[in-house]
Formats: sequence, structure tokens, C-alpha cells
Amino acid sequence: MILLYLLVPAAYLVAALLEWGRLAPGKDRSPERSTQGARWLAALALAGHAVLVDAAVVMPDGFDVSFANMLSAVAGLTALFAWLGTLARTLPGILAVVLPVAAVAAPLPALFPNPHQVSFPGEPFALLHIAVALTAFSLFIVAALQAVVLLGLERRLHRGLPEPAGGMPPLLTLERLLFRLVDIGFVLLTLTLVSGALFSEELFGKPLRLTHKVVFSILGWVVFAALVFGRYRYGWRGKSALTWVLAGSGLLLLAYVGSKFVLEVLLGR
Repeated sequence: MILLYLLVPAAYLVAALLEWGRLAPGKDRSPERSTQGARWLAALALAGHAVLVDAAVVMPDGFDVSFANMLSAVAGLTALFAWLGTLARTLPGILAVVLPVAAVAAPLPALFPNPHQVSFPGEPFALLHIAVALTAFSLFIVAALQAVVLLGLERRLHRGLPEPAGGMPPLLTLERLLFRLVDIGFVLLTLTLVSGALFSEELFGKPLRLTHKVVFSILGWVVFAALVFGRYRYGWRGKSALTWVLAGSGLLLLAYVGSKFVLEVLLGR
């Protein structure tokens, strides 16, 4: 396991370097070979990361949902969605942004062990609730990072810089695909909030309270609800729409990561 904790970040970083090399303008290189190498290395890193997350989270009588473990799991899911999007050519360039983050997050459970074991006997719905929440959060992280990539491409276009090697779909196509991702994430986030509100006592043994996590989650939902409505009703697009994606994702980051960091790391709860 120690060796795997070293190999997974190394594979992520090498794959990220290959992606950065492919995207950098003005270099003599083979884009296709670089792309294939990055994808294969990322696939191997994802497989190793899955093993690490399983070993850290799954306990004999429950699950360890500590801050480091959940951060590693979310980073792995984010890298997986980015990798799938790259294979489908719907999220080009995003691996260069996501993989370094995954490389940092993968070894966190070994570096900062802080057990937070929970058990859900006879409550598989609770595990489903958590899985849906983590998936929604990961999708919004991918959306936010892709928004950053699109803003960079838009700026490059305005400056008259050359297109990344291998070419990319038109910006409007990439933006349309990004908002499909936002739509899916919004549906999953809605399911998470509704199930948490209606079945909080059955899921976690206590009634719903307006904690910082809940408040920021609701605010994030409101931002994405406004974005989805504005997109379909008024055709919002471009820089302003991408800014809404970043704002909503930032609120969810405060809800899921910020609150857990404060409680576990700063307050030691």
C-alpha cells in the first residue's frame, strides 16, 4: 500500500505533464501520442486510486468518512469524470487541471489519518444518499474546472493565440456539453437535499438542522437553480454563465469541504 501511495500520485503527475505539453502552444510534438499516453497513465492511476480509497474507507464494521478520506474519494471521482469526458471529447483539456489535484489528494489518507468511523446497519439508503451527494459534488467540481478551461480558451481566442495541438471542438459546443454536466449535477444535488431534508432522522439518527453545511448547500442549489432557469429561459451563456458555475461550485466547496475541514481539522470534532 505504501508503494501504491507513491505510484498513484506519480502516474497522475506524469499524465498531467503530458497533457500540459500537448496544450502548450508553439512546441514540436506528437499530439496523438501524448494524448494516448496521458489517458493510459490516468487510467492506471485511477485504478490504483480506487484501491487506495477502498482500503481507507471500507472498514470491517462500517465506513471511515474522515476529511482526508472523503477528499481523496471526491478527487478520484472528479478525475474519473474528467477522464471519461476526455475519452468522449466532451471535456478536452480538463485532465491537465484535474490530475494534479488528484495527485495531491490521493495520499492524504496516509499522511493525515483522522478516523471518523460510521456504521449504517440495515440502512443502505444512507449509503446511497452519501454516494449521490459525492457524485453531485464531483460533477460540479468538474464543471467548475471546465469553466476555468473555457475561460482560458476564450481569452486565448481573443488574443489571437494558436489553438492547442490536436484541435478542439468549437467553444459553443464545449459550453453546451458543460451545461449538460451542470444539469445532471443539479438533479443529483436536488435529490441529495430533498432526501436529507425528508429522511434526516432515518439516515443519520437526528433531525435536520441548519448547519453551515446545509446553509451553503442550499445557497449553492439556489445559484445553480437560477443558472439552469436563466440558461433555458433567457439563453444565458458566455463569461457571465461560466461565472455562475464557479460561484455555485464555490458555495458547494464551502459546504462539503470547508465545513468538514473546520469541524475535523480545526476543531477536532
